[in-house]
Amino acid sequence: MKNWIHAARLRTLPLAFSSTLMGSFLAWHDKPFKTSVFILALLTTLFLQILSNLANDYGDYINGKDNENRVGPKRTVQSGTITPKAMLTGIIIVGLLALVSGILLIVYGFDFQISYGGLIFFLLGMAALAAAINYTVGKNPYGYMGFGDLFVYIFFGLTGVLGTYYLHTNALGWQMMLPASAVGLLSTAVLNLNNMRDVKGDELSGKRTLVVIMGSKNAHYYHLFLILCSLLCLVVYRAMDYHTPLHWLFLITLPFFAIHLYKVFTTNPPAALDPELKKLALATFGTAVLFGVFA
Repeated sequence: MKNWIHAARLRTLPLAFSSTLMGSFLAWHDKPFKTSVFILALLTTLFLQILSNLANDYGDYINGKDNENRVGPKRTVQSGTITPKAMLTGIIIVGLLALVSGILLIVYGFDFQISYGGLIFFLLGMAALAAAINYTVGKNPYGYMGFGDLFVYIFFGLTGVLGTYYLHTNALGWQMMLPASAVGLLSTAVLNLNNMRDVKGDELSGKRTLVVIMGSKNAHYYHLFLILCSLLCLVVYRAMDYHTPLHWLFLITLPFFAIHLYKVFTTNPPAALDPELKKLALATFGTAVLFGVFA
């Protein structure tokens, strides 16, 4: 059990929950808010994130990307604490749980009514399942071709926030793109930081992340761009819908981001960036909660 908990990488869950919480909190203020959607959305997000982590553990091993050059937390399949066959079984089980939870989420979100909207959400859910698995699994995993950032932005930001909000309210305005993009950009920054940490091992193993493609120096400026743009999205949204000084409470996280960026630009070697991953994920979670609660 300890090995499976390690493989699930529970420290990644706050980041995964950020989009669901953001969409739910905004729906709570705009009304209506559905408790069933809130619980099922969190549960589905939980299963999808664990599925992604297990698939990543399995895929990097099968494709030979986990080797002696790898930095970061030890992988369970690579270390032999979980066999590839057992991990594949775990992926199937968690994938089925995510599918069932996702279907229930859609059913409750559309009040047990059959509609084209429900079909669209089902297709989005299947795409999310495929994205969680195919990041490192398959003949042409997109994570090895520099597309990981785009998929994280789409599924951890746009789909997570907009989809959750719509399932609560059955309505959607264009301005919701701003908080959705903010969460997506911060989630992409976490992936970028992870890839900056692993750049040397990825280069040696042939894993072409966006950091490998653009180079470490450009990745630093890309990281700065992601964080500044995400904060700008939140500021613009808040300026458009300002009613009370409490709306700006999320800005108390700015010093955390400033300190983080300073460390990113001054830390060497790249492997030493590992502690910043948890800090950035928690800062993203805190920003989403503060922004949503005081919306």
